[in-house]
Amino acid sequence: MTNNISKVAKDAHRIAMEHGWWDKDILARRSFGDMITLMHCELSEAYEEYCKGHKVDEVYYQKNGKPEGIPMELADCVIRIFDFCEANEIDIEKAILEKMEFNKTRPFRHGKKC
Repeated sequence: MTNNISKVAKDAHRIAMEHGWWDKDILARRSFGDMITLMHCELSEAYEEYCKGHKVDEVYYQKNGKPEGIPMELADCVIRIFDFCEANEIDIEKAILEKMEFNKTRPFRHGKKC
């Protein structure tokens, strides 16, 4: 896994920059809250796909070839997170690995939450 996440994060950010999502006009309008909301919107879109009756692993395509479905919305969420992290110099791969190591030390169903 090492370096794969970092590479994907760099690629996600590069593609976003190449397509104008980090130009000065957009940056002037987008707050941290806006960016988090955009990430969350992708999760909401995944839920909308579920509510429409699509299976969690179903991918289908629009006439123009655009992939749709829950996996694609989850991918969009991860892409937005990776893009944001790379733009803000957050080493998301390091953070994921560190958090997973900590999670190994937690008790079974810690906090008895959902």
